[in-house]
Amino acid sequence: MRCRYRVTHAVLACALFCLTHITGVVAADTQPLSVAGIFGDHMVLQQQTANTIWGKSAANETVTIDVSWSQDDVTTVADAAGNWRASVQTPSAGGPFQLTIASAGDRIEWNDIYVGEVWICSGQSNMQWRMRGFGVDHFAEDVAKADRPRIRFCEIPATIALEGQDDVKNAWSVCTPESVLNFSAVGYFFGSRLYEELDVPIGLVSCNWGGSSAEAWVSPEVLRKQFPEFNEVLDGLPAIAEKTGVTYNRGQAKPKGLNQRTPSVLYNGMVRPLIPFAFRGVVWYQGESNVKNPVQYRTLFPAMIEDWRQRWGRGDFPFYFVQIAPFAYKTNPMSAAFLREAQTMALSVPKTGMVVTMDIGNVSNIHPKPKKPVGERLAKLALARDYGMSDIVDSGPLYKSHTIDGSSVRIEFTGIGSGLVTRDGKELTHFTIAGEDQNFVEANAVIDGDTVVVSSENVSAPVSVRYGWGSGDMPNLSNKEGLPASSFRTDDWPVK
Repeated sequence: MRCRYRVTHAVLACALFCLTHITGVVAADTQPLSVAGIFGDHMVLQQQTANTIWGKSAANETVTIDVSWSQDDVTTVADAAGNWRASVQTPSAGGPFQLTIASAGDRIEWNDIYVGEVWICSGQSNMQWRMRGFGVDHFAEDVAKADRPRIRFCEIPATIALEGQDDVKNAWSVCTPESVLNFSAVGYFFGSRLYEELDVPIGLVSCNWGGSSAEAWVSPEVLRKQFPEFNEVLDGLPAIAEKTGVTYNRGQAKPKGLNQRTPSVLYNGMVRPLIPFAFRGVVWYQGESNVKNPVQYRTLFPAMIEDWRQRWGRGDFPFYFVQIAPFAYKTNPMSAAFLREAQTMALSVPKTGMVVTMDIGNVSNIHPKPKKPVGERLAKLALARDYGMSDIVDSGPLYKSHTIDGSSVRIEFTGIGSGLVTRDGKELTHFTIAGEDQNFVEANAVIDGDTVVVSSENVSAPVSVRYGWGSGDMPNLSNKEGLPASSFRTDDWPVK
């Protein structure tokens, strides 16, 4: 069990029975001690930081928190509605520990707690995809090695909520070859690489829903203020709630038109209840559901990052994301390229990083099997930028600038590592070039030192170069460390 309650006053128990069974309401001055659902046995708390723990109790009662890593208790007092919260300072990584919370004769005890590094793993189906998702044999070797009891998983129930929720019900599990099968593959490979390099307990909170849109993960307040195009839908949510109810879980029948792409519903049901739980950062894999609106995504995605950071109030925590992989979307042959461009623009947001997957997509499957390199590339970002391993090359080539010299265009990059190469040893592919007529043709491209020179005998006065600009393109430019270049364009012509 996640936690244990012991109500010690028979009179209180009787009163609660009457209140809940006759009126359906628990009075604030009689409600039992409870704690937010994100906490429980086997959890990992973020090390060396102030961890907020919160819950409910009888009104105005003193709540005492005792932790086995310190001789000092932490006390707080519930308000008139019975809400309480306290700040518990954690030590450096270690464990197992115990934590006990007591108030007015009630007591909650948690065991097998570790202190270490905690990350939220969020997004849509490519983050949700479980280790067993492609068949156990696909990750057989990694599953067999997954006897790692200091890695802990917590999966937030997939919940659509038409109103903001205050709590979730979930449990933490210990990483074993059996339990890992039901966890996010990208999340596990990210966390296991951190575990191998840092040798500290790792907590992974999975918070995702396949097919979800970015706007579903943004608070209604931010959407209303910055994206009025969503107001009509948001205005209709109270009416749906009044008729049908407030929350819906994954797999549960929902009213027509209500799903995981509805604005704010996943923020309401899956993100808001976690605030202000302490963690190191977020890894994010989403975007496929927004390919039809790449221009909107340029501002929507950064707004979501800023929204989460403001809500948590923990400063600019790391936010590392995966650029969507090559796939031949039917909506538009270039739709994914424009969405990838929008994702690249989000790198202007402080303390963000991007994993490029141009080499591990699947033109005919939006869920490519290579999840291990995705997770490990996310880990490289964290290890290099948050854990002091500055010798790690954490990015592939990203477009920096270009110079037009007669009939050729020279491209400069960041993220070149120890040099530019083609990952397959062949000539560069998927470069196109155009003049003022905006008619792109296949181009010749060669690596020249740390740059790429692009030209075509059919374009004497080039104006723009594009690379990997088809939705399903899988080009071959890389750095020597094996990290692929992102698709890019040198023009800013309007999205069609």
